[in-house]
Amino acid sequence: QVQVVESGGDLVQPGGSLRLSCAASGTIFFRLVTVDWYRQAPGKQRELVAGITSDGSTNYEGSVKGRFTISRDNAKKTVYLQMNNLKPEDTAVYSCNIGRQFWGQGTQVTVSS
Repeated sequence: QVQVVESGGDLVQPGGSLRLSCAASGTIFFRLVTVDWYRQAPGKQRELVAGITSDGSTNYEGSVKGRFTISRDNAKKTVYLQMNNLKPEDTAVYSCNIGRQFWGQGTQVTVSS
């Protein structure tokens, strides 16, 4: 059984920063899996925001390139999403997916003045 917990969401002003965490627990070879961050805004489909593979390769959705950074700490079984220069359109529930299999409950990010 694998549990996934996201944290770090908050209300922040435009231009601000947040760091989201995605922590896994349970039996999983964390260092071998890809971890992806998704987001879903009200009335919109869920979209892939960023991903990181087992060898550390990363990919980003176009609108977040240069503003978001995904990283991982395999010893802590945690993936981070550093979000800078946040915009109102970044407002969404952010969820992570581990190993293309396990989902967390999500964490709310609201960007508003």
